[in-house]
Amino acid sequence: MAAKAPIPVYTQLNDLYNNLGTTVDHATRWNNLAEEFEKRFGRKPAYIARAPGRVNLIGEHIDYCLFGVLPAAVERDILIAIAPRAHDVPGHTVADNLLPKYTRAAFAPSHNHNEPSDSAVRAEPWHLEINPAELRWESYVKAGYYGVLNQYFTPGSPVPVDLLVTGSVPAGSGLSSSAAMVVASTLAFLAVNGKLEPNLTNVGSKINKGELVQLAVRNETRVGVNSGGMDQAASVMCDASSALYISFFPTLSATPVALPHGAVFVCANSLVVSDKAASAKFQYNLRVVETLAAARALALRLGVMVGPKEAITLREVLGRHVGEKEGEEISVEKLEEALVKLSQEVEGLRPATSADGQLGVKLDEMIALTGLDTATFDELYFSRFQVEATYFQLYKRAKHVYDEALRVLQFRKICIGGGSLEQLGDLMNASQKSCAEVYECSCPELDQLTTLAREAGAIGSRLTGAGWGGCTVSLVPEAQVESFIAKVRDSYGPYKGLEGDKLSEVIFATKPSSGACVYKFERRNVERSNQLCSRQGCMP
Repeated sequence: MAAKAPIPVYTQLNDLYNNLGTTVDHATRWNNLAEEFEKRFGRKPAYIARAPGRVNLIGEHIDYCLFGVLPAAVERDILIAIAPRAHDVPGHTVADNLLPKYTRAAFAPSHNHNEPSDSAVRAEPWHLEINPAELRWESYVKAGYYGVLNQYFTPGSPVPVDLLVTGSVPAGSGLSSSAAMVVASTLAFLAVNGKLEPNLTNVGSKINKGELVQLAVRNETRVGVNSGGMDQAASVMCDASSALYISFFPTLSATPVALPHGAVFVCANSLVVSDKAASAKFQYNLRVVETLAAARALALRLGVMVGPKEAITLREVLGRHVGEKEGEEISVEKLEEALVKLSQEVEGLRPATSADGQLGVKLDEMIALTGLDTATFDELYFSRFQVEATYFQLYKRAKHVYDEALRVLQFRKICIGGGSLEQLGDLMNASQKSCAEVYECSCPELDQLTTLAREAGAIGSRLTGAGWGGCTVSLVPEAQVESFIAKVRDSYGPYKGLEGDKLSEVIFATKPSSGACVYKFERRNVERSNQLCSRQGCMP
């Protein structure tokens, strides 16, 4: 199982490059990063951590409801070069970025030496200042560091480090640049502190991919994003030959899904930047609260038992309604049947349309539908998520989740059974319609771009990622990729006139890439690496 596999730690460059996919620019980027690190800090890095972005083929906004999704890692990634620094405050970090618009940052964690009383909530032993309301680029580096400190240094002290970041995943594009940054940061700090490989003080300990995903999910909450785990799981656990079916219930699991022959996915950036953290209270986090409230309201209607202070999810409501045993998962066939049934049961949450055309309910109505009092509702949901809304769309959110979860299973079945690209395209188009009209996470530019993509020859096209901007993903026959990109360039206003590298920055074809990894610089391999470098033009 992918979740149990160890994090790859490479010491041979050719092994690393052979597992990164098809892009020919890997050697140049890694070499430039290593050389620039040495220029800025006066020594070679000890490690380079890599985490790719991801494209979600289908299954939007259902991971935090504990339903399975189907993403693939892309070749675009975040790289972090890192090395320990002698004679400094424990844990002190100097963080630099290859992009000149990002200024150098220096920070050090503070150690909480106060022992809480027995009645107090146990405080975390380490603290790093991160302001989610005013995020800087290094906030995501700090977020990755935070979890490493509090999970691996109780007791103990981290080494002081220098690090240098570069990335090719466009920010705010829906390709999970923030998750890739947090995963890469988490990996970099684990590696430089000797936590990835067994050693004299770390005997027999070796973090696996599933543990890294869970740690990275917790870390990203430090920047105000409550993620369901899809982004991190795809970045960590994908391989270079398949998409990944990721299930979150009853525990995290991931299985490769081979894509049909001739399937190429083209990512196109709408150039509308979606800042998930800054807009969370009325977009992403609001949707989380709406799905949780919908789950409790639906459970009450169906007579499903729920704990008095349990934040039950829509997946758990389904399981209990069909008699699923605790800790077990029903078969895929039974899950499909249950999704069809629950999609019909959700109609019971549809409110009478109000005078202003809303299908939502106001706050007091939502609380009443869940059967909770105001204080308990606030404790369960509003204490965890900052949200802002006049109407809460419980019916529409639950409807999308159950229908989208069914589309994921159908997509997976078509891939496994050798179905047609047209069948996959139909599911992608239905997903986009639901995202736009039911979950309301699209935007005019994404709607336009998916329409233009179909007119340019895409078999299917949909938004990918949280939405409200960012990228689309289109299924395009392999032989038509170049003509498809040219047609989209000529028809989508922001792309007109773009050529070469500027065009490839905003629209590009991708095949699945391998997941997160670490390259370790070892002295005994320097001469061998230099020889390889002279032949391949890669880093020393």
